[in-house]
Amino acid sequence: MSQMKAGSRSQGAKAHRSCGQLAFTPAMHARAAGPTPYSRAIHALRVQEQRAQQFSSNLRCAAAAPAAEAAPAPTGSESGAPVDPATMDIRVGRIVKIELHPEADSLYVEQIDVGEPEARTIVSGLVGFVPLEQMQDRKVVVLCNLKPRNMRGIKSNGMVLCASNDAHSVVEPLDPPAEAAVGERVYFGEGGKTQAAPAEPNRVQKKKLWEAVMPLLKTDSEAVARFGEATMFTSAGPVRVASLGNASIA
Repeated sequence: MSQMKAGSRSQGAKAHRSCGQLAFTPAMHARAAGPTPYSRAIHALRVQEQRAQQFSSNLRCAAAAPAAEAAPAPTGSESGAPVDPATMDIRVGRIVKIELHPEADSLYVEQIDVGEPEARTIVSGLVGFVPLEQMQDRKVVVLCNLKPRNMRGIKSNGMVLCASNDAHSVVEPLDPPAEAAVGERVYFGEGGKTQAAPAEPNRVQKKKLWEAVMPLLKTDSEAVARFGEATMFTSAGPVRVASLGNASIA
């Protein structure tokens, strides 16, 4: 989603399309909810953060034109600096307990070990896409430095990353290698092995770092997770999904 200064109606629409997913407008609000339980759940997760701020129509999109395909690095949402996926704390996790949300039939409530003293409670909109028994004890990829959000009375402390097709009719959790260590951070490209420490949750929200990184997370034609052209790695190898190639990750 884009942030832009109001101009002509046609120019405004073009600018919105060129800026990825970096802003939230009423029209996009209507589309974002989508027709499926997964898309509605993902929409609800995002709206929890977006409601705290009101976006005026004269906000600028810091990346008003799409980056050239040959550009050395994607540019950021506010400063024009390269988008750095290392700002995100993305870890290998294992679901140690899972149950249906008592107040929402499209949501799971999971207890996920991400290498901390206690498992994290995370709410995911995967009911209808992945059977509960296939989620139990599953290794997943978890975004850990989002601020907690209240999801129908349960505080969610992260996000299970999944790939989905454009219609959100097929959704697949990211699968780290079986040998990947629980709690280890993923990295992108061979140079990412020496990545910096992730940003604190307050900075992630204030600077909209996840909104900048997310549009560049995709699977390639072989269903391997990537940030731009850089493969998502664990110490045991790349992260992939079961079948969805050229799909968005969120």
